[in-house]
Amino acid sequence: MKQGIHPKYVDCTITCACGNVIKTRSTKPEIRVEVCSKCHPFYTGKTKLVDTGGRVERFKRRYANANTGK
Repeated sequence: MKQGIHPKYVDCTITCACGNVIKTRSTKPEIRVEVCSKCHPFYTGKTKLVDTGGRVERFKRRYANANTGK
């Protein structure tokens, strides 16, 4: 393998919005995420609606208008 072209891996702390902290290694020293395995609905079995940037509201408005127009 060529020398000097591979990124340096450092200890990394991944912090979730729910407060969960995961220690791993990455090319970045710190990563912040919105959803992790502790709070994701698929893993927890809870039906929690995750709305990123108002996507759910836009979807509801768009299809509410489509249903009333027919």
